[in-house]
Amino acid sequence: MTAADIVDLSHPVRHGMVTYPGLPGPEVTTQMSREESRTRYADGVEFHIGRISMVANTGTYLDAPFHRYSDGADTSGVALDRVVDVEGVVVRTKETGEVGPEAIDRAAVAGKAVLFHTGWDAHWGTGRYFSDTHPFLGRAAAELLVELEPAVVGIDSVNIDSMTDRSRPAHSLLLEQGIPIVEHLHHLDKLPTSGFRFFAPPLAVVGLGTCSVRAFGVVDRDGAPHATPKTR
Repeated sequence: MTAADIVDLSHPVRHGMVTYPGLPGPEVTTQMSREESRTRYADGVEFHIGRISMVANTGTYLDAPFHRYSDGADTSGVALDRVVDVEGVVVRTKETGEVGPEAIDRAAVAGKAVLFHTGWDAHWGTGRYFSDTHPFLGRAAAELLVELEPAVVGIDSVNIDSMTDRSRPAHSLLLEQGIPIVEHLHHLDKLPTSGFRFFAPPLAVVGLGTCSVRAFGVVDRDGAPHATPKTR
């Protein structure tokens, strides 16, 4: 056995937070309070039952093909081997503007989770996060990824496409080929370029094209003694 680091790659979901401009924030409320529960159970026993109402595009989330195509797989139809225990690679790239195909190592991405680290997550919670200068994949980069057939593609930005490009080429090309997309990733700087496994399974909801995920990476430390995984 080897020691492993678990790197949390998700933004926490908080009441009222804004993930994407124009979409409402989540409402996190109480369905049954602890005080109410005390009338239903034995002395000293209490529970809290919460309620959350939110759009599917909240926090760190996965886009399934159905998000773009009416006949595509919904989140219940995404193959788990695309988003669970997948060998990953991180593509380090510039913080602003278009990411081109030259950033992608052709030999390194087939069948893997390809995560684009731009550092844009540093602006999460600020107005700049929604700026048109955010990093995104250009059409040529998306076309190359389709050719190379990764398992899943992710980015730590507000959108994998330019928000000014209404044709949404990266979404259109990747999802057409059944390649899920994970947006609003976090802490990709804490992952190595390779040598980790990626996890981002969505809830299996019929008729839903997007779903929040608790994405994380597990980094193997070869040769180290076994230890309990540590969350960063």
